Amino acid sequence: MSLSVEQVNQLKAAPVEGMLPVLAKRWSPRSFKETPISTNDLKIILEAARWAASSANEQPWRFLVGVKGSETHNKIFECLVGANQGWASKPHVLILGAAALKDAKGNPNRYAVYDLGQAAVSLIAQATALGIASHSMGGFDHAAARRAFNLNDDYAIGAVIALGYQDEPSALPTEQLQQREVSPRQRKRLSQVALIELDKPFEI
Repeated sequence: MSLSVEQVNQLKAAPVEGMLPVLAKRWSPRSFKETPISTNDLKIILEAARWAASSANEQPWRFLVGVKGSETHNKIFECLVGANQGWASKPHVLILGAAALKDAKGNPNRYAVYDLGQAAVSLIAQATALGIASHSMGGFDHAAARRAFNLNDDYAIGAVIALGYQDEPSALPTEQLQQREVSPRQRKRLSQVALIELDKPFEI
């Protein structure tokens, strides 16, 4: 029997008491409805990214936002690898993240990619709070994306983020994707990532 959206979200939620619900509930589904995201909700999501923290307030992130049916959406979609194209045609919005690697004075910004990540987390958390699912993808042709958007070496490319409303696992086109949608999430132990030295865990 296929799981409902509510059941699969319960299965995927991080089992950490006291964690912010918006973080505990966030995961990366591949099953999306074609339901549009309202202009107001999309604006709030992008504003959350705009107000993220950044080194020296440089705000180096750039989000190329493609709403379904637009040229930007088509360009981003065409850059995706085939496995991602198999499900990513349904989400209403595709976003390509990039980071400006030079600051306002033309000097290297060594924290640009870190700050792009911070902005992306804010964007995704806000989407989650609004009941909008997200899936970040590294599976795309970076060179093609650079050509499509004239991104020279002054920019680092981040991930493609799909945004939309979650559908049931059974809506996915293949049994393999359906199985991945309902498989338990795996995480490294806290002792593997919280450390006092690279070979010594932080004890808590």
